Amino acid sequence: MSAVKQLKASARERVGKGAARAVRRQGRVPAVIYGLGEAPQPIALDFNETKRLIFSGGFLTTVFEIDVDGSKTRAIPRDFQLDPVKDTPLHVDFLRVTRDATVNVEVPVHFLNQEASPGLKRGGTLNVVRHTVELIVPVDAIPDAIDIDLTGREIGDSIHISAVKLPAGVTPVIQDRDFTIATVVAPSKLVAETAEEAAAGETEEK
Repeated sequence: MSAVKQLKASARERVGKGAARAVRRQGRVPAVIYGLGEAPQPIALDFNETKRLIFSGGFLTTVFEIDVDGSKTRAIPRDFQLDPVKDTPLHVDFLRVTRDATVNVEVPVHFLNQEASPGLKRGGTLNVVRHTVELIVPVDAIPDAIDIDLTGREIGDSIHISAVKLPAGVTPVIQDRDFTIATVVAPSKLVAETAEEAAAGETEEK
């Protein structure tokens, strides 16, 4: 579970494209905090700190206590924009949250014990259908990742969300079907050999 992180910011008086460009020229990143029925609060973040947080992983699943000139607000990032050429942060949106709130977040999937999968040891391939799963989670208990144990998995096995043990209070956003997260597929050589055997069998029957 990610701990609440502290983040320093300063208030912005002006908004709009021109004001945002001016903030960036000062070596800062324009951002806004919204939600909970309050007016949006334009803020500016340190450029290097924001870039580090975004690219260190887990940014969109981390709750921050944002200190805006001494006034603290608990919020979670909902979106960020990067420069399409330089890949540097241009803007960040934060959503205000209360301690007992629930939020929808994309949580990464980690696959464990691949060496203990007979199917993979035979040359099979792990076909990852979903690298992340969107979950409804308590804001104070957002998991860093969902772990899936591949021990005993054979070629042809599919791993569905129903087979994943989720933390207490956590549910998938998709509720109407038991969606697939990954499958263990046969190596291409084995698929080709099986197809040739099937074709040969059909020829003999004729």
